[in-house]
Amino acid sequence: MSAAATPVLVRSDRILLLLSVALTLCAGFAHYGGWNSVLTFIVAAAAVGVLAAVVGHSVDQLGDRFGAGATGVLQSALGNLPELFICLFSLRHGLVDVVRAALVGSILANLLLVLGLAFVAGGLRHGPQQLGSNRARTVTVLMLLSVTALSIPSVAYWIHTPASHHEDALSIVVSVLLLGLFALSLPASLRRDDHEVESAGFHEHPRWPVWLAIGMLAAAGVLAAFVSEWFVDALQPAMHALNISEVFAGLVVVAIAGNAVENFVGIQLAAKGQSAYAFSVVLNSPLQISLVLGPVLVLVSQFAGMAGLTLVFSPMLVVALLLAVVLTAFISFDGESTWLEGATLVVLYGIIAASFWWG
Repeated sequence: MSAAATPVLVRSDRILLLLSVALTLCAGFAHYGGWNSVLTFIVAAAAVGVLAAVVGHSVDQLGDRFGAGATGVLQSALGNLPELFICLFSLRHGLVDVVRAALVGSILANLLLVLGLAFVAGGLRHGPQQLGSNRARTVTVLMLLSVTALSIPSVAYWIHTPASHHEDALSIVVSVLLLGLFALSLPASLRRDDHEVESAGFHEHPRWPVWLAIGMLAAAGVLAAFVSEWFVDALQPAMHALNISEVFAGLVVVAIAGNAVENFVGIQLAAKGQSAYAFSVVLNSPLQISLVLGPVLVLVSQFAGMAGLTLVFSPMLVVALLLAVVLTAFISFDGESTWLEGATLVVLYGIIAASFWWG
């Protein structure tokens, strides 16, 4: 079919866009119409997830115009946009524990739940999967180093070093340094490499012109800001109604709703047999959370008059985080994954999530 005859919006596009508009309108009616808090919370969470999917699809429609690495970074950055809004509104409401748990929960969800489901989907369909991509290995090392750095303020607080009395200042210093590390990592991430496996057909042939893809990104971002505020407004009454702790809400509910793009794309790639690229895409999101999202939230909360967020997490959160990263690094450097390893990661995520049900 010629490019002129290729439809701009196919049936799946129209369904996704109509669903996003419908759920956004329902979330608005629920928020302003005084609906039941639990129902409002569920509808808003669904709207956040679908808008995140629109963001991911819009980036996908940019194709490989900027190179596979740059497109992957852009997808991860914009895919985390709903979670950024949710965390900012949560801080404005004083829900610091929710934000801390959401930051850790987003990393855990990607490293254990999404990666595990990707291994299961790809392993059952294609057998053992090879993860030998140089980009994936580099992202894994950066992930391990950044999470270790993110944990230092917590360790200093637990063992009562002199720095424990200056957790705000230490968190600011760590945040600035992590943002600097992210800036240093960008050239390698953005470099176009025609020989890497990522170039081998991850992106479908773009059907949308650039202006439409960028317009959809902008529209989805604006709508995500509104829906995220409605989501947070319903979060506290829903937690009380369902008897859910702040930590569990952040660790599981907010983390999964705010990472819908990576959840879908990573599993889809693995099912198509593109395991190395799936591994790289799934890891890009938690890497940006540890290097960018967490530090930005710390700095914004400290200087914008919101509830002060520091990088001091509970011992259980840090232990779960470090275990998840070490396991991911072990699988990565082993160079191969199986569906059983994936199932084990999913079970481990379920056990960790259950351990936080009571707070």
